[in-house]
Parts: sequence; C-alpha cells; structure tokens
Amino acid sequence: MVPLTALWMPIVLSAVAVFTASSLIHMVFRWHNSDFAKLPNEDVIRDTMRSAGVEQGTYFFPCSDPPGDMSAEMMVKIAEGPSGKMTVFPRGPINMGKQLTHWFFYCVVMGLFAGYVGSATLAAGTDYLHVFQVVGAAAFLGYSGSIWQEVIWMGGRPSSALKSIIDGLIYGLLTAGVFGWLWP
Repeated sequence: MVPLTALWMPIVLSAVAVFTASSLIHMVFRWHNSDFAKLPNEDVIRDTMRSAGVEQGTYFFPCSDPPGDMSAEMMVKIAEGPSGKMTVFPRGPINMGKQLTHWFFYCVVMGLFAGYVGSATLAAGTDYLHVFQVVGAAAFLGYSGSIWQEVIWMGGRPSSALKSIIDGLIYGLLTAGVFGWLWP
C-alpha cells in the first residue's frame, strides 16, 4: 500500500495532462461541435422565454404539477410534442475562467480518486503496466462512468455520448500513464 500523500505529483500532473487534452479536444479539434443544434426560430423562442421570465435552471417540458403525474392531459401533451429537457444558463457573458477552474479542480479530484484506488491496491515499486491498468480503469470510470445515464434518462444523443466516452478513455489513459511513470 502506498500512502496517498506520496502521490501528490501524479495527481497534479495527471490533472494538467487531462486539462490540456480536453482543451485540445474542445478548442483545436472541435469534435464536439456537432453535438448541439441551433433551435429553429431561435430569436422568437428566446424572446418568448425572456418575456415568460425563464431564469437559470433545468426545465422539463411538458412538466406535470406535481412532477411525475401522468394524467391523460399530460399524456396528450407528451404525444403532441415537443418534449424535452432544457438547461438555461445565467444571463450575461459566459465566465470561462470560472468553468475552466472548476474543470481543473474536477480533474484533480479524479486524479485523487484514481490515485486512491491505486494506493489501496498497489505496493510501492509495482511495475508500470499494473499501475497503468488499475489507475487507468479507475480514472476511465470516473470520467466516463455516468455518461450513458444522459442518453437513457434525458434523451441525450448516443453519438455525443460515444464521443464523450472516447474523451474519458483519453483522460483515463493520460492519468494512467502519468501514474505509471511516477509511481513510487
């Protein structure tokens, strides 16, 4: 067993590696750009939402009152469509600095948990490949383990989920590589 404190360097460096890779994936390769579509008549819909007082939050539509009530009226609304889930961001400019900071700390937490799994199961001096397998599996699950829930429960697109799972695989492999390289 390796103390978790002995893994601070691979935890931080794996977070830097994942942060860098995700920046390349999203800003250089832009392979998630096709995950979202523009609403038809976007300006009309935005004006309607603004005049209705829609604020930041996540909304389901149609939404019964109380939620979960599947009355005949509700079933008609669902059949008529559209139905879906919508997330509304706060008004004003997007604060990418805050979001990127949160993402970096999330990467540190993922490295911390992957390192914990490794520290609890592997001894000091364990060979690179074994560290790579254990820490990589934990990191992959951390980055990708719940993506299919969005497809199953929230109507997410399978193609978007697959791309995000590939992202998680890349992040898991980078985390595994850094831990394997710097394992005590």
